[in-house]
Amino acid sequence: MDSRVIRCQKCGANNRIKAEGEMITQQPVCGQCRSLLPTGAKGSPSIKVTDSSFRQVVETSSLPVFLDFWAGWCGPCLMISPIIEELAKELAGKVVVAKINVDENPATAARFGVSSIPTMVIFNNGREVARLLGAVPKETMISKLQSLRLI
Repeated sequence: MDSRVIRCQKCGANNRIKAEGEMITQQPVCGQCRSLLPTGAKGSPSIKVTDSSFRQVVETSSLPVFLDFWAGWCGPCLMISPIIEELAKELAGKVVVAKINVDENPATAARFGVSSIPTMVIFNNGREVARLLGAVPKETMISKLQSLRLI
């Protein structure tokens, strides 16, 4: 497990957080003021979810979670990947934007009945509240979050 340092935008404290390669594996919180830290400081701003980290990242999150089920061979998944990263930057501190690779994490994909990708599942208080199927535009993603009053 790698780590990196993110500076808190609220109090200025430097925080060492766990990362898996370039992806942060959980929503980081400032050790000094307890504010949510921005995940876009370096590399990918989205959070990587795995079968083993799903409970910690999604089910226990105090924020809504926008989870992208994807795979590296999927053209539409790769097409919307930059949009997912934009959302992660724009919604930092409001919504946890995360990605889960269905090839590497088949148990979670099966648990939620994900049979086509990309599929974006929105969770609130650890429960699924909506899902979007296919390569939808960024406006559709934001509109869905707004309609659920999550942003």
